[in-house]
Amino acid sequence: MALIAPVAAAADPIVPDENFPRFVVPGHGGAMDSLRNLYWLHYRNNGPMATLWDEWLPPATLWPATGEKLQMRQRWAGALSSRHIDAEGYVSTHQHDGTGHADGWPFPLWHQGGGTGWHFVGTGIGGYEPPRLSTGEGWTLAGATGGDIDKLGWHVELTASNATLQTPAIALDVNQAPFLRLNWRASGLGDSNPYVEWTTRDEPAFGADRRIPFHPATGDGAKGPEVRMMIPVYKHPKWKGTITSLRIGFDNPNAGATVIIKSFHTAYDTRHNINNFNFIRGVASYFNWTGDVAFLRENAARARRAMRFAMSEFQTRQRHLVFTPWVGHEGTSGVVIGADGKKSIHAGRGIGSNYWDLMPFGGEDALATIYYYDTLRDFADLEQAIAEHSAWSIPAAEQPFDPADLRSHAAAVKAHAGERFWNERTGRFVAAIDREGVAHDYGFTFLNTEAIYHGFATDEQAKSILAWLSGERTVAGDTSTGSDIYGFRFGPRSTTKRNVDYYFWAWSSPESIPFGYQVQDGGAVLGWSYHDLMARLKTRGPEDAWQRLREIIAWFDGVQAEGGYRAYYRDRSRGTMQGNNTPGGLGLDAEFVESVLVPNVMLYGFLGFEPKPTGFAINPRLPEEWPSLEIRGIHFHDAILNIAVARDEITITPTNAPKEPLIVELPPEFARLSYGTPIKLEQGIPLRSNRKE
Repeated sequence: MALIAPVAAAADPIVPDENFPRFVVPGHGGAMDSLRNLYWLHYRNNGPMATLWDEWLPPATLWPATGEKLQMRQRWAGALSSRHIDAEGYVSTHQHDGTGHADGWPFPLWHQGGGTGWHFVGTGIGGYEPPRLSTGEGWTLAGATGGDIDKLGWHVELTASNATLQTPAIALDVNQAPFLRLNWRASGLGDSNPYVEWTTRDEPAFGADRRIPFHPATGDGAKGPEVRMMIPVYKHPKWKGTITSLRIGFDNPNAGATVIIKSFHTAYDTRHNINNFNFIRGVASYFNWTGDVAFLRENAARARRAMRFAMSEFQTRQRHLVFTPWVGHEGTSGVVIGADGKKSIHAGRGIGSNYWDLMPFGGEDALATIYYYDTLRDFADLEQAIAEHSAWSIPAAEQPFDPADLRSHAAAVKAHAGERFWNERTGRFVAAIDREGVAHDYGFTFLNTEAIYHGFATDEQAKSILAWLSGERTVAGDTSTGSDIYGFRFGPRSTTKRNVDYYFWAWSSPESIPFGYQVQDGGAVLGWSYHDLMARLKTRGPEDAWQRLREIIAWFDGVQAEGGYRAYYRDRSRGTMQGNNTPGGLGLDAEFVESVLVPNVMLYGFLGFEPKPTGFAINPRLPEEWPSLEIRGIHFHDAILNIAVARDEITITPTNAPKEPLIVELPPEFARLSYGTPIKLEQGIPLRSNRKE
């Protein structure tokens, strides 16, 4: 995982905001207080991060009623509405800078493989700096004069029309350079038509047949914003062989323009194939929780464009799964151990496509397909709500999707991909099937629990997965079996089979780190225990889920008694923590912001709360030893609700009344509060529904 703003676990006593939600279960007050503390610990500094988290963090952070000081809704509305979507429809990652694709993950870095580049100024991000800084020496300038290098970059004056800047000689394998990235500023180029061109060993002279145009940077030079231009040279039919020189041409009609080049370098395709799906689900989640119609007007067309790009780019309609066509995302490893035991490194291969950034995925991608399946259903519900509420005045600039068609397609994806990615021998889903037809299965627990959580797994598949996770059956060849799968107590290991050969090429010595001491090889991530809990609740019922949750609470109490995560894991026999670019086996704090998910099993799981565009459903599932469950401080649309469920009664008490009526749906065994008909919740007046006789 790459560095982001840390969410550290403090050793000081945890004191939640007085308005922060409370979980009330008679007879289990201590456990519920601990769970509330765990929630507050990871909520208080949480909120919008990179696009990667747009599916997980909104439902975990939007509902707590905490007063205005955290302004969580405004922050999410701003973040989702400002997600950059390029001209094709790809949603940017919005992570910190590196030297990968400007709209992708910060690494792999060009100098981790066979790329090349010239940086006149560094990135300013520790661990992501270029190997050296350039001075302009060796460049050939025509119709231009090189000037000073300052904190913005290399200043170049274009002294004649049709100016060009040619790099020093290189020997570049095109497989190491699907993109050229130009970070720059300029003034006076409004009428120009810049381009990049190249020479090769076979064609040593520049020619217009080896040229790609790009948009000029416009603005006020040093006073203007930096432009991060991505030039997709891999799409050009003559980007092949060995490149011997690059040249930037400005096609400027007049002299007098100023160019400031911060960097010009090759870039691997570090885009994530899950961004569009997570963004769309984030939009749906935000709207369901807030009912913010103005936000939906602004983002419906953006979500539709993102969906159309994903369907086209990943060939989902034809294949009924997500296929990743990008260079380096073939699903094959960059680290290959041959039959003779010798290791070979293939630079440019095995680039990550998601949260698990050291591992390839790609090719026919199971994890991305699970997210796609879930996105289809969420988006179908949103499109149906839009169609049924013309008063919302949602623009149709982007053609709306047919909800029935989306649901039908989702069913086809589940039927085909659910079989395609299922490993009959191990009884679980594989991560991906690469372009050579090889399936990769290292016991990916997170993928399998999410498959259950999202309804992608069939009932029989879900039972098989949980039998493996619970140690009731052993998978031949696995490194971790039985109770050892939960050896870290708070959740299952990320993988159960030792992995020394399925990584991007720069992570080339995984065998040097013992199994369990790296998050992506036998380690564990706290946040994904949420999907484990929800999978257990769905498949095995509330008793099994509660037993697992009690173990998590007991672990957390022990951690806090010793002063928090960092103090507890000073004893390395318990595990090693990753965080802030320090490798380790356990993901708990710092960049592991998804830890906030775990306590949400109370709302979405045991209470069975499901937000919808015009209301919500409740389908409680209580363990036998819980006489009731109440969750106080649920901020839904413009109401603050306390909801209590017992064996024979469901009570909804608004502490303030919503302005608009809501549709509230209950299970069939209860007298429905509404059946497709809006009802009004009055402030302070409990609304009860009793179990039918």
